[in-house]
Amino acid sequence: MNVRRHHISGLALAAVAALGAGTLTACSSDSAAAGNTDKFDVVASFYPMAFLAEQIGGGHVNVSSLTEPGQEPHDLEISAQQRAQLEDSDAALYLKGLQPSVDETVEQSGLKTKIDAATLTKLEDHGEVEDSHGHEGEEAHSEEKEEHALDPHVWLDPVKYAEIAKGVGAAFEKADPDNAADYKKNTETLVKKLGELNTEFADGLKDTKSKVFFTNHAAFTYLAERYGLTQEAISGLDPESEPSPARIKELQEEAKADGVTTVFYETLVSDKTAKTLADDAGLKTDVLDPLEGITDKSKGDDYFEVMRANLTALKTALGAK
Repeated sequence: MNVRRHHISGLALAAVAALGAGTLTACSSDSAAAGNTDKFDVVASFYPMAFLAEQIGGGHVNVSSLTEPGQEPHDLEISAQQRAQLEDSDAALYLKGLQPSVDETVEQSGLKTKIDAATLTKLEDHGEVEDSHGHEGEEAHSEEKEEHALDPHVWLDPVKYAEIAKGVGAAFEKADPDNAADYKKNTETLVKKLGELNTEFADGLKDTKSKVFFTNHAAFTYLAERYGLTQEAISGLDPESEPSPARIKELQEEAKADGVTTVFYETLVSDKTAKTLADDAGLKTDVLDPLEGITDKSKGDDYFEVMRANLTALKTALGAK
């Protein structure tokens, strides 16, 4: 196979072997850890990237994820073993801006093929989602807005995810030309399925009683914009940030004004704030999964199943006709 191999010390190789199955994604649980296999070895940063790699690579790739199933990807800190694993792989697939530890590690690595999904579609500035969260002082507000200037949650928009898929497919073709024809075919199949998913969302959400939905954190802005909806987040782009009392009061008032019925929370972070808001405002709660990882709590086994579960939840909450 026409791909570059990196050689690392015996100690590092032992560390990679010890890492083993703990780094695998749910969708590649039967694969060995990436590195030194007879396939095209891809290390993905977290589930949406691993899913793309497996769908496009098919039987030609060996995919592992730096983020374990059930781990909140924003919190990931790369270990020494994972650095060794990355160095011994053929390619890294990541989304710059989501996981700073991954960004730094990939940048410092000697990998020839570094695929940054953020360069394959257009990321937008959704920093204003935190404007009303009651930051104290202009300096704090300015730093927070700068930190979250570009929203990385593009995989929740099937159209943008398809754009990324095309770029990943092209990168695989270039890095592993012996299997380029299969990568191209698999990419076309995946893009078609994402187009069908986009149509399902557009049709399912075009006629609803309400256009506003509440989420635990601001992961769904791309999705909302794509289908003419408005997302109001309790927290900002950081799922661990705490909303101010003023923000909670504002959301309670908006729920009454816009006919909001449901506060959505997610599986990988605490639902305490979402349920408190729902109780105080007399609203229901439900799961809207940002698909940052697949676990036994997920409403589906892969990207498409969970996205369709999200569509069902949105249709119910918004009163789709």
